[in-house]
Amino acid sequence: MASELREIGSLKIGSYIVMDGAPCRISKMDRSAPGKHGHAKYRVEAIGLLDNRKRVQVLVGHAKVEVPIIEKRTAQVLSVSENKAQVMDLETYETFDALISDEVKDRPKDGDKVLYWDVLGTKVIKQVK
Repeated sequence: MASELREIGSLKIGSYIVMDGAPCRISKMDRSAPGKHGHAKYRVEAIGLLDNRKRVQVLVGHAKVEVPIIEKRTAQVLSVSENKAQVMDLETYETFDALISDEVKDRPKDGDKVLYWDVLGTKVIKQVK
């Protein structure tokens, strides 16, 4: 699992975060002022990168959270079946199955070059070049 720990106060809208074990992009973040004896709190809303589900958490201002390390690479499509494609990485020549994300409007065809993300061990095709 490729991730690192960061303080919640250092993140902003558009940053990535791991919520409930799923990689997400922060869509909304509210900070409440600290009380007389308490700490500032952050209310974080995020959308899942793989499943597009909305997740919400309330965290203390000094809490450390997991931030996924996203590796973006290019590959060539070998074959396509439903929502998966077998691809070959253009640098390492490794072949593997990758999910086709809902954002890819032009479905990849055999021989196409694609941009894929390796997020927490899951490989997802994000763009057809």
